[in-house]
Amino acid sequence: MSETQTAVVFDIQRFCLHDGPGIRTSVFFKGCPLRCLWCHNPESLSVKPQLIDRAHKCVHCGACADVCPTGAQQYADGKHTLDMTLCIACGKCVDVCCYGALELLGKRYTLPELLAAMKPDQSQFEAGGGVTLSGGEPMMQAAFVTAFAKALKAQGIHVAMETCGQGRSEEYRVIAPYIDLFLFDYKATGTDKHRKLTGVSNALILQNLELLNGLGKAIVLRCPLVPGVNDSDEHLHTIAQTVQSHSAIIGLELLPYHRMGETKRVQLGQSESLPEVLIPTESEKRRWLVSLRELGCHPVLV
Repeated sequence: MSETQTAVVFDIQRFCLHDGPGIRTSVFFKGCPLRCLWCHNPESLSVKPQLIDRAHKCVHCGACADVCPTGAQQYADGKHTLDMTLCIACGKCVDVCCYGALELLGKRYTLPELLAAMKPDQSQFEAGGGVTLSGGEPMMQAAFVTAFAKALKAQGIHVAMETCGQGRSEEYRVIAPYIDLFLFDYKATGTDKHRKLTGVSNALILQNLELLNGLGKAIVLRCPLVPGVNDSDEHLHTIAQTVQSHSAIIGLELLPYHRMGETKRVQLGQSESLPEVLIPTESEKRRWLVSLRELGCHPVLV
């Protein structure tokens, strides 16, 4: 891979504690092949940089409209409007917005640039932490992500990857030697249910889970649970069966639904999803835990 090739990253979060062992630096790559109804990172879906509009910070100065080359930004009668369909994410409006109302999510990095961005955290890597590849779905930019993981491993850094499993199996086989821990999503039971909730069948996802299990890669199964949507007894039973039938699965994490993604959807000009769903109660969380423990699992609730 050429050093001039780039990947689009929408965030680098430091001092993360729940994305693998030790203190982690999580790199969030843009692009995802799924469209989960409960997605909490809607800014990750497109692989391209995107403009986010925090209207509550706007002071209606009109500077953004003055520099917008496409007319996406408009200011008339004391009111600011933004047509996301016209936005080309050039960033000119961000440069002139002094109030943080506009932000461009997604920055292009070359491999040397992204490796350099990891340098400040070297001490935490040496103390048992590492880098976690996240998204979106890192495998949407598989060639770059593989090169990045390989370079990190060459430096002796622990590498984990959060993945939905929806990607070419050969690309998982290629990257596997450079990943110490896979944080693998398990979202729904049954092909039709999975397609309804995420937009895709789970056939390839299950195939890649089998592949990584066969390669003996350490896996933590991560299960997002939404009350009344994918927390049925059947699904909990299948989760337990999956853990017990895959020797490489070393842990199980439940991810209760939250609504942090809803505000970002509005700011990105997207429609809200799951508007009727309530955040799970403590009793619902306990039911999940009790059910899985009775089935022989000991999950970690995050």
